[in-house]
Amino acid sequence: MSDVDEDAVMSDVDWQEEMHQDGVEEDEKVQLCHLTQETISQGLSLLCRTGNGLGHAFVKLDLKDKGLNDIAAISSYIHLRFLDISNNRLIDLSPLASLTQLLWLKVDNNAVACFKGQPFAHLNYLQWLSMAVNQLTELDGLVGPALESLNLTGNSIKTVKGLQSSCFANLVTLELRGNHLDTTDGINLPNLRRLYLAQNMIKRLEGLEKLERLTTLHLRDNRLDSLEGLSPSMKCLQYLNVRGNAILDENALQHLGLLSKTLRALVISENPLVETTDHRLSVLTFVPQLERIDKDPVSPEERSEAWERIKVNILFLSVAWSNKNCSFAGFSNAMYIISGT
Repeated sequence: MSDVDEDAVMSDVDWQEEMHQDGVEEDEKVQLCHLTQETISQGLSLLCRTGNGLGHAFVKLDLKDKGLNDIAAISSYIHLRFLDISNNRLIDLSPLASLTQLLWLKVDNNAVACFKGQPFAHLNYLQWLSMAVNQLTELDGLVGPALESLNLTGNSIKTVKGLQSSCFANLVTLELRGNHLDTTDGINLPNLRRLYLAQNMIKRLEGLEKLERLTTLHLRDNRLDSLEGLSPSMKCLQYLNVRGNAILDENALQHLGLLSKTLRALVISENPLVETTDHRLSVLTFVPQLERIDKDPVSPEERSEAWERIKVNILFLSVAWSNKNCSFAGFSNAMYIISGT
């Protein structure tokens, strides 16, 4: 199994400290300036053959931490493939429109407020884009036919209605940590593999049935009190992180049973449920095939105890169903857990 370890993913506190310490605290020391040919020449590297094969050009340019508020001079460097313009004061990225060979673009810690009027419709080969810690509030105007990884961490995005498969057919990794989302609805990306939504204000899981190839879902530090919205159509999900939410009791876990065929790792610490119950046993009752809960592997003894509880629950539900004292939803959910093992 290609499990995703919680410790292998940068923590939400880490990225905030890194972004703001490296960018914001030193901003006042940086004098605003326009991009010059001298600055460009100092940042160029990686000499490669040009696309037509008839010449050579530098294809990598590092312009981070230059205090730039204008990059008009970059427009003639049409062979660039890798560009870092992070930690500047940029609002307008339109000079990038002529850089149609770009594959990789980092614009972290700038002041870009919207995608409308920006050059992304011209960047047909762009595969990796990071615009963390800007001033974005919506996604209208963003397109990325070749994008595979998109990082929008630390903005002020409230909705993600612009994320449609027709514009992002190749997107597999999406990072939206630290925004203002209150729902997961609007992410219509059936090819997406990894989705990071930590430190938002998410109260509802909606639209997840469209994410049929998702393997990793990271929802740490939101406002979920239930896992309703998880769907059996998420038939590839292996890792789910709901640490630091508002999940209170076992009833809030019942939708985990819909993932019992694939889910292998669950992080659920720092929820009220953990303080009041044997949460590991409760979780295993719904997802007996889990290999890890929080940071600890599931032991054979835990799994055996969970199976005993499942058998008792199935017997009780069978009797209740025969006496018509059990809802169809409760009975069918129990059967789904059994059939998925």
